[in-house]
Amino acid sequence: MRASNHLIGLVNFLTFLLSIAILGGGIWLSSRANNTDCLKFLQWPLIVIGAAIMVISLAGFAGSCYRNTFLMYLYMWAMFFIIAALVGFVIFAYAVTDKGSGRPLSNRAYRDYYLEDYSGWLRRRVADDSYWVKISSCIRDSKVCGKMGRFVDGVPETADMFYNRKLSPIESGCCKPPTECGYVYSNETVWNPPGGGVAGSDLDCSSWNNDQEQLCYACNSCKAGVLASLRNSWRKVSVINIVVLILLVIFYVVAYAALRNNKRMDNDEAYGETRMTKAQPSLINF
Repeated sequence: MRASNHLIGLVNFLTFLLSIAILGGGIWLSSRANNTDCLKFLQWPLIVIGAAIMVISLAGFAGSCYRNTFLMYLYMWAMFFIIAALVGFVIFAYAVTDKGSGRPLSNRAYRDYYLEDYSGWLRRRVADDSYWVKISSCIRDSKVCGKMGRFVDGVPETADMFYNRKLSPIESGCCKPPTECGYVYSNETVWNPPGGGVAGSDLDCSSWNNDQEQLCYACNSCKAGVLASLRNSWRKVSVINIVVLILLVIFYVVAYAALRNNKRMDNDEAYGETRMTKAQPSLINF
């Protein structure tokens, strides 16, 4: 019995460590939201699940130490629902990020991003005008475009040097005009229209403005850049969540087996045997 309690305690301790990993993923998403993505609601499911696992694992640890049956059953039921919630979150994360990626460009190391390449709930959420005002303001305040400037030997980088840079989705979508518009490079965030006029028919071509407070923050390419950045962040966190989910299921099965073993020993049953009861008392007593 003591060995079973120790095993349950070990499982709860490992579960507690896993909750720290999940909280870390939520905090990482939060830092991404503050710096680039600017969608601060996305990290809360992870933080809530991580905090719940942490509290439940502590309850299970206390239950195993003090052999409190109520706490152990609370742990088992709560962990079951948490595993179900984590499965739902992983499925949701992949469902809302299943489409969309940057389009490669000839003679460019970076990609261009188009809103029509994305679909679903996340696109509607980001593209909503009332919500986009908050997101674009957040991106503007983060100064992500102002940090793009580079100097080589004290001289600003040339157009060819810029074309060979690997820009983040938000830098490509929000801080420069789409490549198809034909704007001429002056510096990282200043692009002048070609002599013959703007070549592209995309509405973003007319939305571009060299005003550092406007740039392409009103462009669909900026919204697509945010979506691409979110997709990358969520996919990375989802890989961690899948690993955590597999470990949680293993720990749950081990804890369940140990709890049943405890119950069997409390009933004075030998391991691997089942207590038999008679349907009717014997008429002959020896």
